Amino acid sequence: MPSSSTVTNLSLCFPRPSASLKSRDAAVVAASSIPTDLPPNHVLIKVERFGFSANNVTYQALGEQPHFRYYDFHPAPDVAGEVSPKTHGLVPVWGFGTIVASSHSKILPGERVYGYFAPSRYLLVPVSPSDANRHAFYVPRPHLPADRRPYNQIIRCAADPEYTPTALGEDLTMLYRPLFWTAYWFEDWIYSLGYRGATSFLISSASAKTAFCAAYLIGKRRSRGEPNSKVKIVGLTSKRNIEFTRGLGLYDEVVEYGSFASALGREKWVYVDVAGNDDLNKRLFEHFRAREHGELVTSVALGMTTLAPASEKASSLDWSINTFAESSQVEQFFMVEWLNVRKHQLSLKEIFGRQNRAWKELMVDCIPWVRLERVTGADAVKKAYEKIVEAGFSPDVGFIWSLWDDSAVGAKL
Repeated sequence: MPSSSTVTNLSLCFPRPSASLKSRDAAVVAASSIPTDLPPNHVLIKVERFGFSANNVTYQALGEQPHFRYYDFHPAPDVAGEVSPKTHGLVPVWGFGTIVASSHSKILPGERVYGYFAPSRYLLVPVSPSDANRHAFYVPRPHLPADRRPYNQIIRCAADPEYTPTALGEDLTMLYRPLFWTAYWFEDWIYSLGYRGATSFLISSASAKTAFCAAYLIGKRRSRGEPNSKVKIVGLTSKRNIEFTRGLGLYDEVVEYGSFASALGREKWVYVDVAGNDDLNKRLFEHFRAREHGELVTSVALGMTTLAPASEKASSLDWSINTFAESSQVEQFFMVEWLNVRKHQLSLKEIFGRQNRAWKELMVDCIPWVRLERVTGADAVKKAYEKIVEAGFSPDVGFIWSLWDDSAVGAKL
């Protein structure tokens, strides 16, 4: 246990849309104190590094949206005159850390852990007294729906079959693990439906990791020669990102947003909407209404990469949906809901076996896809975020951030 009574924490905080602050995109690095004399059944985690991608921007844009409530996972610190849980939120991030203090009988300091953390130096969380096993322990969040349980899990690296104990392995895990599993279970879901009888997939925001992981998984199934998997994979992207997207080698064709009308053949299409761009979708639906252009058998909403931080659009979205019901134009996919279905269809051993095989293949295949860019120090991370707000993401870069300076990342408390 640390000798000091408190530690100074730094957190990257984001304005809540409901707070009506002057600048809704202005991140704040807030300093607060955390007691090291922990309440019963708590752990204090030193958050050493975390990934940041378009996925996190979606978390931020949907932070207060009733169906997702991403700002309700980790409360913002209460710093008088600066930030509070009412005015700011913490965008959840996937990261690695070390337990530095524990008042839970089954968790000891020194453990390496991976989980759905906050963009902070330290994270103090409760742990359910009876909800800890050798593989993971869980943060109780009774205020959130029960199907959010996968996000409440903190994985104990020593017993994690997917853990790669190298800096590169951890960096790739933070970038790909959450996005890859969304893509993996989406592909599993749509394949369980026979790809809706489609002969081709059209994937928007094709340069985004969720999108090209979906393309990768469809292509892997096709290469294995599984039944009804002979489909064409077409990516839709911007002119700026077309060279990168083609260079991935994961799509059969890559088409610019402005030229899809003349480029798409007369196929039966599944449209996978990762962009969430209303104008694009209207044009696509209008294009497919003329049957001579092919048939749109279904469209699936899988992301919103075009949402800006604190987007006005997010607060007006209607997410009162049935994920597995057909709709006139769009089906929604939400991973945790499909996982709950699969847990009744497959044994846990089968689920874990499938995931382990897929993950090991990914860790080899994904290395050349993007270059890693590491940013350390609270001020540098804040500037990196501000640059993203201004210029957007470069698809060929994977961001690994830490609010610690280089010399302090591996240092003890």
